[in-house]
Amino acid sequence: MPMSEMILSDPHRAAARSILAEVFGFGELREGQAEAMEAVLGGRNVLAVMPTGAGKSLCYQLPALVLGGLSIVVSPLVALMRDQVAALRLNGIAAATINSDLSRADNVATWRAVRAGEVRLLYLSPERLMTGAMLEALGKVEVRLIAIDEAHCISQWGPAFRPEYAALAALRGHFPGVPIMGLTATADPATRDDIVAKIFAGDARCVVTGFDRPNLSLAVALKSNWKKQVVDFVAARAGACGIVYCLSRRKTEEVAALLRAKGHTALPFHAGMDAADKVQAQNRFMTEPGVVMVATIAFGMGIDKPDIRYVLHTDLPGSPEAYYQEIGRAGRDGKPAETMMLYGLDDIRMRRVFIEQEESTPERKRREHKRLDALIAYCEAPSCRRRMLLHYFGEETAACGNCDACLDPVETVDGTTEAQMVLSAIHRTGQMFGAAHIIGVLRGSESEKITRFGHQALPTFGVGADRPQREWQGIIRQMVATGLLEIDIAGYGGLRPTPAGSALMRGDGTFRYRPDRIRKDPVAKRTTAAATQAVEELDAAAAALLKSLKALRLELAKARNVPAYVIFSDRSLIDMAAKRPRTPDEFAEVFGVGAAKQEKFAEAFLQVIAADAAAG
Repeated sequence: MPMSEMILSDPHRAAARSILAEVFGFGELREGQAEAMEAVLGGRNVLAVMPTGAGKSLCYQLPALVLGGLSIVVSPLVALMRDQVAALRLNGIAAATINSDLSRADNVATWRAVRAGEVRLLYLSPERLMTGAMLEALGKVEVRLIAIDEAHCISQWGPAFRPEYAALAALRGHFPGVPIMGLTATADPATRDDIVAKIFAGDARCVVTGFDRPNLSLAVALKSNWKKQVVDFVAARAGACGIVYCLSRRKTEEVAALLRAKGHTALPFHAGMDAADKVQAQNRFMTEPGVVMVATIAFGMGIDKPDIRYVLHTDLPGSPEAYYQEIGRAGRDGKPAETMMLYGLDDIRMRRVFIEQEESTPERKRREHKRLDALIAYCEAPSCRRRMLLHYFGEETAACGNCDACLDPVETVDGTTEAQMVLSAIHRTGQMFGAAHIIGVLRGSESEKITRFGHQALPTFGVGADRPQREWQGIIRQMVATGLLEIDIAGYGGLRPTPAGSALMRGDGTFRYRPDRIRKDPVAKRTTAAATQAVEELDAAAAALLKSLKALRLELAKARNVPAYVIFSDRSLIDMAAKRPRTPDEFAEVFGVGAAKQEKFAEAFLQVIAADAAAG
């Protein structure tokens, strides 16, 4: 049965079917639309949560025409109101807006048309609607429906909370008996509950359709040379329409210029541009083929372009909701579309700073940090990304087969020892330095800063010299993502252990990470593979010797009051067990053995190896 056939009970069924076909040109409704319309036409308050591109606007536009009289639509952006009014007018619908971008004469003329009953949908910002004069004037006309677009802006838990939206809670009192519909694409369960409590006093029908957009492929990559990554990604999709999101206006201009230099039609779009330039850019994007819009989040809300083939984020968004809404602009035609996010440890630090600098309550900041935690966990997902993203919105699903984690799965490896190295270096340097300094200590860098603080004398100095800087960056980033480390915003980005990290440093717990996600160099991959193969190829006798070597390592570590890895890494002990050195010179050939360690530890380890040989 077509959805349009089950849309409404009489007396609205025939009118709705006629308007759907004749005004909007649709043969049927999408999932959730019929349920939301039936509720509001029956006089119920409704909160409709539907994916971007699922047709939320129709949920109030069609009922507005069925009900007659005036419907008020609350919208957050003047540009969005202007575009929606223009689209409705093209459909022959009497829609209008009163806003600050229009002249007083235009606004007065619009109001006269409203008062004369000539307008069916009036678009207003919350600031304009909730003035005493506007509420008094609307009280004298026949208001039949109120729709609040982007309803997550109401909630203090929402990703785009606007205090002006909070005043909308008074609408129930001003318009008793008038059904109110809230609409959003991005509301997790906590936000939905908050909206229903504030706007509807708990009395609303919630219509929540699935959040999944199966045609969107999901991918995340670590920032390395981000400009090259952006250029390569767009070049591989030359001629396709896409959006590249950047965090700052400056970066937007920079990336657009970079892509234009590579032969792409790339346009910048941000809030600092002249209004006419923004309109021109938007028009080109909507009409010309293959245009790449390089934009801040100022672009995209209300954009209904079906053939956007990709969305690329050059920086970490602020929350899963923001990310979901932004990628949702791709593939609205149902055909395959791609999403890619580039991010790194500095993105996490920057987002933490933004949250702390926000003028809000401690509870809201706590919630925003938790939202960011969820997005970081998505970035570091060891398995299906879609499953993790949908779980955040309260929806469970099987592995999707259409994200990078599903299409190119990466094995995790035990990194407990490496994590303990990081934690010890942070502890011994006073928990006041960022990742670059900690990595320098671990890799034995005698930089000016390290020598100035005397950190070259620490037991942890140089214990991680066998691993490249990029791998240590990945380990630290994944430790942040898994809650072992936190970034001290008040301390200007210094790393410090969480309680879980402190417990791991004491030997309580484990840590696994994905070396292949951070090791792109084929030589590094071969080295990792060789080390893993070496463990697997140890025979029973060598495995027994390895156990004895680890026991000695622990004994020496306790005597020196240092973590075991400070003595030797697992990789060194594995090499030692495989090679079975008999002399100090042979011991010096073991992986990770330098002159100092040869001098300090050769005798003790050679004794264990000799004893094992004698026993065998």
